[in-house]
Amino acid sequence: MLTRLVSFVFFANYFVGFLAIALSVETVFQLKLPLNSLPYYILLFSATVFYYTMAYSVPDSPEVSANPRTEWYRIHAPFVRRSQVVLFMVCTALGLWLLVYDFTKILELPVYFWLLVAAIPGAAIFYYGLLPESVIAINLRRTGWLKAFVIGFVWAGCVNLFPIIMLKIERNIVIQEPELMLWLFLKNWMFCTVNAIMFDIKDYEDDANIELKTFAVRFGLRNTIFYILIPFLLIGLLSFLIFAVHSGFPLVTFLFNLIPFICLLLVAFSLQKPRKILYYLIVIDGLLLVKAICGIAGSFL
Repeated sequence: MLTRLVSFVFFANYFVGFLAIALSVETVFQLKLPLNSLPYYILLFSATVFYYTMAYSVPDSPEVSANPRTEWYRIHAPFVRRSQVVLFMVCTALGLWLLVYDFTKILELPVYFWLLVAAIPGAAIFYYGLLPESVIAINLRRTGWLKAFVIGFVWAGCVNLFPIIMLKIERNIVIQEPELMLWLFLKNWMFCTVNAIMFDIKDYEDDANIELKTFAVRFGLRNTIFYILIPFLLIGLLSFLIFAVHSGFPLVTFLFNLIPFICLLLVAFSLQKPRKILYYLIVIDGLLLVKAICGIAGSFL
């Protein structure tokens, strides 16, 4: 029973939707801003789950797959289809409600907000090549080494910039610490990019077979860990130390924000051994939850 529940939460991407909310809450706490509205969080959760599930959904097939996630989607194909319909309806209804309710405020957004609103969903759409190839044939996922940075950019935009844009729309709140907001965006971009590179290690064999030149395929597993992941983490850690000293972070805040970097390093070393898919979904995605909890705790204390 527990195994089925865990598979349901992680394979159906509900945990990913929860992560989007947790990281968004971390952002507003760290910037000392109020929480967004409940409809916004429901929209964020539904859109995240819908987007990720759309990428992993498979057509009905009698053939058993060796991949546990693919097999889960094969067995639960009817449920996944119904779930996608419900999620799409929720996203459409809430999106239209926010558009109508705050239409005037949306039109009054500064130009740079409009650019951000366009860039982030645009990157998400082009990542999977969701537009018809007759319209525009761009699939950023096929770019190999670039795809991890695209994933990181979309995640950082959704959990760092969108909450601020929505607060501007909903309550006319303007950020008072733009340098902190920029640093948080870059930190999340780096953190989520490293997270995505770790997932590329999981897909090493499949990516190699289709000649998708991810970091893991291009440099090998061990070299990716020691010459890509760890240097990225050390650069991120150094930038955090500099920013913390410059901003005068209290010791408790500093230590709480240090924990996710240490956890990332430990997990990076653990990837030298083959791991099951649930390890990546629970432990590696779980690092984002650890980051959110530590960020919120550091803001309180």
